[in-house]
Amino acid sequence: MFKGILIENDESGYRASLKDLEESQLPEGDVTIRISYSTLNYKDALAITGKGPVVRKFPMVPGIDLVGIVEDSALPIYKSGDAVLLNGWGVGESHWGGLAQKARLNGNWLIPMPAHLTPQQVMSVGTPQCCAYKRLSAKV
Repeated sequence: MFKGILIENDESGYRASLKDLEESQLPEGDVTIRISYSTLNYKDALAITGKGPVVRKFPMVPGIDLVGIVEDSALPIYKSGDAVLLNGWGVGESHWGGLAQKARLNGNWLIPMPAHLTPQQVMSVGTPQCCAYKRLSAKV
């Protein structure tokens, strides 16, 4: 079990709450990550409060970014213990995001952690800077 913020929308209404989740509840993906840090972005706040049409399907774990350690991978490019980050790709909207202790994601969405930065530093620069890093690393 692990903890995560879960947004639900059903006959009881729209609500976000901290829940104990089972690994079997994680969505499909080829890499499982133990999340170290995420951030709370404007888009996440809209999703959690229900003030904007951010969430595309329910239930949803919000969080448009994360940094963590690979626990399990079906892809040869990532192995257990690798540090990775993610931002964008619809996480927190149509795929469970980073405001939990675990995530299962498409490994093609991940970026290896820059060796010169700590997980806290990566999340402190925010999603726009991480997107810039992703674009720069793709050109190298």
